Amino acid sequence: MSGKDTGYLNMELLRFTTAGSVDDGKSTLIGRLLYDSKAIFEDQLEAIERASKKAGGEQVNLALLTDGLRAEREQGITIDVAYRYFATPKRKFIIADTPGHIQYTRNMVTGASTANAAIILIDARKGVLEQTRRHAYIASLLQIPHLIICVNKMDLVDYREEVFSDIKKDFETIASKLTVRDVRFVPISALEGDNVVTRSTNMEWYDGPTLLYILENIHIGSDINKEDFRFPVQFVIRPQSKEWPDYRGYAGRIASGVISVGDRITVLPSGFSSRVQGINLEAANLDKAFAPQSVAITLEDDIDISRGDMIIKESNGTAPRVEQDLDMMICWFNERPLVPGGKYALKHTSADVRCMIREVKYKMDISNLEKNQDDLTIKMNDIARISIRTTKPLFVDSYKTNRITGSVILIDEGTNETVAAGMII
Repeated sequence: MSGKDTGYLNMELLRFTTAGSVDDGKSTLIGRLLYDSKAIFEDQLEAIERASKKAGGEQVNLALLTDGLRAEREQGITIDVAYRYFATPKRKFIIADTPGHIQYTRNMVTGASTANAAIILIDARKGVLEQTRRHAYIASLLQIPHLIICVNKMDLVDYREEVFSDIKKDFETIASKLTVRDVRFVPISALEGDNVVTRSTNMEWYDGPTLLYILENIHIGSDINKEDFRFPVQFVIRPQSKEWPDYRGYAGRIASGVISVGDRITVLPSGFSSRVQGINLEAANLDKAFAPQSVAITLEDDIDISRGDMIIKESNGTAPRVEQDLDMMICWFNERPLVPGGKYALKHTSADVRCMIREVKYKMDISNLEKNQDDLTIKMNDIARISIRTTKPLFVDSYKTNRITGSVILIDEGTNETVAAGMII
């Protein structure tokens, strides 16, 4: 493998999501990012050029790069989460292009759940809308650390500074009610390319960085919890071969923290302790591993460990809570409303349990970010706070502390459909 290839593999990966109201230009913005950063193959470009001409357009419709579904192309909207991958010399990127319609809020939750950053587009002609507030609240709820507010279509308001300043002021009022610590504002025209990859000559009054510069340089190293080691066991490896007669490895993905050979650990729920004997990543032996690597860990002592158990470090400052009664915020995904007192399957890391809905405490009114306790019927795309009881204890952290061990999904046992995503409080 060449040095260049090795460098690419070791490049830092940034996951970001795009959100905004319908026709705010999310797909065009992503197309512009891919086009101007030279991340489009020639055959892709030829295909969208043909499609653009067929639709009667004079310009290349960059939105077609992400609007892959036929229904989306015919309606000119995004109705599913479209993932795209590209890289620059500084960083690799995974983009989740999420829908703008209110009825697809659940898709935004899906696309944003693993994001380091969220780009929220605002049409310069329309300003801050209810969907803007909805998407900002979801980004805050999902603890996305970085928000980039792109005021798009500046070309349609003659690139006026006061339009940008008024929208920025309006959004800052919303941001004051949220928990996002890093909010940035960029005036852009996705259609014309202003301030997306290259600086705009039409907005001399803006002295900040371009969107791509922000994406390439946002510091994400501190976004992952490096203090609290959490290792949910997914599988126990017992090869039973002559080469590995006594091998017993515990495989899984490190949810947070760092582990080294020689570290003392505790296994939950048994409470037994041991010391890390080895760490294996495929065929390689490691001295140290960290989130989000998937590894197999061997221990000095023979302990009964199975799927759903969790390995933590004894030197941790905090241990996970061991609880059956949980408070959480949920986004309801299903067409059938939540059933108070109903029973659902629950998946948390590698653990599978059943749970009962004990209480619906309130539903969020996204239009004003207030709590609604009068109407507690939870329908598709609603966001609410509920309390549940599980059939056996789980090893959890608050979602604010750990996005992996603080999240769950609820599943309808009859249909096997995922009905909700939950963030533990």
